[in-house]
Amino acid sequence: MSPVIALLLFAGLSEAAGRILPLVSRRPGMSRTFVAGLLLAAGLVEAMVFALWPLTAWTLAELVVSAPPPGTGLEWTPSLVAPLVLSAVLAFPLLGPLLHLAVFVGVGAGLVEPLAAATGLGWWSAAGCVTVAGAGLGVTVEGVRRLVVRVSATRPPEVTV
Repeated sequence: MSPVIALLLFAGLSEAAGRILPLVSRRPGMSRTFVAGLLLAAGLVEAMVFALWPLTAWTLAELVVSAPPPGTGLEWTPSLVAPLVLSAVLAFPLLGPLLHLAVFVGVGAGLVEPLAAATGLGWWSAAGCVTVAGAGLGVTVEGVRRLVVRVSATRPPEVTV
């Protein structure tokens, strides 16, 4: 497994834990296996969203420029994804949502330079692509989270022995 994939998986799992564990603590009737499965599934979804961020920004940049840039796209590197892991660790509610947001903005700013260089866009245009991609993915995953919470709230609580 490449270091980038491992870091993305760790970031996704950490981000999911920061969002799921406070909910689980308020619902004491949930079984450990259900929570572990929920945490694993949510971690994989978060890792996929993180992995899609550069690809979505690249796709938006291709739509902005008149001539599609040569190349395969923007990719995560270990130096770009390491701050993302820090941001995901900071996702725990008690560690500070504003610090979490600040590191996310820093990660996005780190993606702007490679995107601008690869596509020939200006810095502000590339920043706009990264921002729209990140915000779009964030809104989408938040909608999925709310849907899952709504669906799981209708299930009767599991009895643990």
